[in-house]
Amino acid sequence: MNIVWLLLIGAAVISGAVKGTMADVSNAMFKSAATAIELAIGLVGGMTLFLGLMRVAEDAGLVRVLARALRPVFRFLFPDVPRDHPALGAIAMNFGANMLGLGDAATPFGIKAMEELQQLNPDKDTATDAMCMFVTLHSSSLQLIPVMVISLRAAAGSKNPSETIVATIFATMASMIVAIAVSKTFARWYLLRARGGAA
Repeated sequence: MNIVWLLLIGAAVISGAVKGTMADVSNAMFKSAATAIELAIGLVGGMTLFLGLMRVAEDAGLVRVLARALRPVFRFLFPDVPRDHPALGAIAMNFGANMLGLGDAATPFGIKAMEELQQLNPDKDTATDAMCMFVTLHSSSLQLIPVMVISLRAAAGSKNPSETIVATIFATMASMIVAIAVSKTFARWYLLRARGGAA
């Protein structure tokens, strides 16, 4: 990726030199740098506010309440994981944290979930269906509060930064449903193929 950025910068400088617009290129570079600093400061403020509120919600037990409410769903999504196995608890906590926009809180739960799922794995060098489903769920998780989007919109001067919440909920719900369906389909397909090969 660094090479791509280097090529883009080099192309801009060469183009400016050829066209005789190096002054415009220099001005644009400094203006963009100033804009980046302003955006970063705005993001830090918004992220601090929302992550602070979400941390209060986490400490108040909201993530655990969500995790308990979602356990029946996870038993359906992870049928190979025993009912009372610690992996289900870690998965539920990870999903609950992601729903609330607490990415930093979700990461330790995600690592713990993978460690627990690996203990159930008979072939340590190959990911199980449960592991694949967890990665799918983590990557396409339903999000109730899009903290980053709200912060970006606020930093850009939006009059109503949170107006995308409803659209975000529907979009992430749709992506999650599709991702789960695809994951289940591939798991079923590989199972049928393995049985066919064994026969």
